[in-house]
Amino acid sequence: MDRARPRAFVLGLALGLASVAGAAALAAAASGPPIRAMRWAPRDADPVATFGRAPTECLRPANEPALALKVELGRAAFRTPLLLGGQAARAGLACETCHKAGRRNPNFVFPGVSGGPGTADVTSSLFSTHRGDGVDNPRPIADLSAAKTALKVDQDPNTARLEYFVHGQITQEFDGPEPPKAVLDGVAAYIRQLSPDACPAAATEPVTVSYFLSDARRAVQAARGEAALGDAPAAVLALGAARSRLGLIDERFAGPTLAAQRAQVRAADRSLAAAQDALRARRPDVTGSLDAWLRNSADLEARLAAKATLSLFDPERLSQAARRRLPG
Repeated sequence: MDRARPRAFVLGLALGLASVAGAAALAAAASGPPIRAMRWAPRDADPVATFGRAPTECLRPANEPALALKVELGRAAFRTPLLLGGQAARAGLACETCHKAGRRNPNFVFPGVSGGPGTADVTSSLFSTHRGDGVDNPRPIADLSAAKTALKVDQDPNTARLEYFVHGQITQEFDGPEPPKAVLDGVAAYIRQLSPDACPAAATEPVTVSYFLSDARRAVQAARGEAALGDAPAAVLALGAARSRLGLIDERFAGPTLAAQRAQVRAADRSLAAAQDALRARRPDVTGSLDAWLRNSADLEARLAAKATLSLFDPERLSQAARRRLPG
């Protein structure tokens, strides 16, 4: 992690790849939009509807602990660019960029990859040296929470076709690194648990400090579970996912008046970075440090929420910042 450059602070660096947090810090510079994800949305998109709210998640509860851990690991991996690697990670893209909360992103627009909003060319040479076909053929992004019969990949766990498909997406469509087996199995398990029958009554929910910190906690809990099983690579990636969510908080606490809050977020990130180092070194003290992080996260959430109206979590400030964004 680069601690020498305060504004380009890379909160989510893990596995040798810059996560969305590092990209977010760069996006805070005057030459870009206030939120990195604004680069991948139409300029006329409503900032509050697009970045101040998110789709609710249609996730069925797992019926036993081993499956629950697998799903939570996959959920965390689904939300971090570390999974995809390569050009996608450098751009700050994760599975959830196109499939928000496991649904779809009707506002996704990526130059050279999208046609209209909500489309992507999965055979673009921009991301893949394996599948790039030189043909501009963007297709609508699928809703992974739709009925299983409406999706193109068989999700029967007995066939493992979904694992094969996800593996191809990571390593070929995005030229990403070989994922740990537990992570690959977890992403497939997460997708299988998405169901239209599990959709909440409300179609969207507000994006708040709690929204991102809840994701971070769940990722840390998944890392704890994997660490207890002795799977350090899976645990390291899960902690990278948690750090990515901290990065999304950091970018919204921009400005000199919120320096103290950013410092608190970055201190929480450093604790997770230390836990990653401990996992890589196979040190036995990781579980205790993760438990402490989880306990301390409640206080962090309260302190950040108290200043959220001064940040880009506030709808009016978000709208104002979006109107000031520069071209490009």
